[in-house]
Amino acid sequence: MVTVREASLAVLRRHGITTIFGNPGSTELPMFRDFPDDFRYVLGLQESVAVGAADGWAQGTGRAALVNLHSAAGVGHGLGNVFTAFRNRTPLVLVAGQQARSLLTGEPFLFAERPAEFPEPYVKYSREPARAADVPATLARAIHVALTPPRGPVLLSVPVDDWDEPAPPVPAHVVAGTTSGDPEVLADVAARLAAARAPALVVGGEVDRDGAFDDVVALAERHATRVYVAPMSPRCGFPERHRLFGGFLPAAHDGIRAALDAHDVVLVLGSPVFPFHTEGAVPGDTAVPEGTELVQLTEDPAHAAWTPVGTSVVTGLRHGVRALLAGPPPPERPLPAPAASVDRVAAGGDVITEELLLQTLADLRPADSVVVEEAPATRGPMHAHLPFDRAASFYTCASGGLGHGLPAAVGMALARSATPAEGPADATQERPRGRSLRGNTQRVVALIGDGSAMYSIQALWSAAQLGVPLTIVIVHNARYRALDQFAEHFGITKPVGTALPGLDFVALAAGQGVAGVRVEHPDQLEPALADALRSPAPVVLDVIVA
Repeated sequence: MVTVREASLAVLRRHGITTIFGNPGSTELPMFRDFPDDFRYVLGLQESVAVGAADGWAQGTGRAALVNLHSAAGVGHGLGNVFTAFRNRTPLVLVAGQQARSLLTGEPFLFAERPAEFPEPYVKYSREPARAADVPATLARAIHVALTPPRGPVLLSVPVDDWDEPAPPVPAHVVAGTTSGDPEVLADVAARLAAARAPALVVGGEVDRDGAFDDVVALAERHATRVYVAPMSPRCGFPERHRLFGGFLPAAHDGIRAALDAHDVVLVLGSPVFPFHTEGAVPGDTAVPEGTELVQLTEDPAHAAWTPVGTSVVTGLRHGVRALLAGPPPPERPLPAPAASVDRVAAGGDVITEELLLQTLADLRPADSVVVEEAPATRGPMHAHLPFDRAASFYTCASGGLGHGLPAAVGMALARSATPAEGPADATQERPRGRSLRGNTQRVVALIGDGSAMYSIQALWSAAQLGVPLTIVIVHNARYRALDQFAEHFGITKPVGTALPGLDFVALAAGQGVAGVRVEHPDQLEPALADALRSPAPVVLDVIVA
């Protein structure tokens, strides 16, 4: 017998989880008694920062991340970013403190009432073990659940007096493999794709998450198909300067139907069908045009179940796309006309536009850089002037909730910096494809709106303490401009609560140990951004945009 703490640490080591993100409280302190030298603790100054940073780190490494939260209040503070992790399909293991078991017959200070229910439905698995001795085995199970596709967060609530209790060691257990779609159905889909007159692909976040990026490019080129990005996709699923790239589908019925109307077969890869954000005039639940056949490949049985039309195949994306590549050859098809090119923005004038900012960032950023974005009002100019062409090069939150982007960029920068890899990983731990975890620092750029930044501005302190090479570009328009834009949709001419005057991000950065530069004139933009992209430490560019 060993202690619950010792057995739990052994479980974490076996899974290669030796980095812990969190903001500790009184009910968690015994978890860290005699904190081992091979573990590190990444402190966030608020629980939402810790969860967001863990999300970025987990996406950047392909591993599960452990987050330490304080009882009910800490889980509550972090719940917005837990929701985002659930939508991002990020494997997070949340370990929350609970008051001592001897006190739970009453209502002690700082206890969590019904802790396993609190984060639902945005966790895949949630438990408070009935006995202290069950904690390590329950932790092992939680890690496996978090890593099983579709991945996502899990929660374990642990009473404070459990950690020093005896428990048996947890034997090694490997969970490996992925969902393989029905081979007969996939063969039929391949035949239908080959026989189509004008097929199209729609790519979602699962393409990048499952390492299917290059396979999707090969499939598109084999069939000469137009390729669209699914509405609100959180990852880059296809090179945006490729001749076959067709653009970004809007999150509205009418726009999707108009874009897909010319296609007789539409193959949706790794996305729900479809995540709408505004209602449209199209009747029913689908935006698929009449006469267009829809096929969906997804790892998520829930997404497959609520797809309203067509054929859905539950499968890992790499497996499914490779099965389609093995199908019959298509006839010779003419290539779709290339998309209209975007004109470059002139640098003259007295103000910085979003278009100029994004074009300059596209010109200057390193070819292998990674962008973590949370600037909703800037998404349109970003699509036009900051294209992404590689796997694992772009990340944003799939939930639409704010406060994720800045801490996620800190976690991503920590994952992509030249630090030793975590300990040995079992077969459930998937390394990011196309890059080594050792000795390969990649520049991470956080593209964050001024309103978004204020949801989790404490993440700058964590960036300073970690010393990560991170360029933080604040798109400073002094308002929640996405809300102003949405107000127009509802016919509201005088929105309230959207102005944000008086914010000074250089001062906010300096107060947390991060260098900052305010950029107000177009002549300042290129040299300031070039310097920020070379900085070995985190730096904030507060860019005032018209």
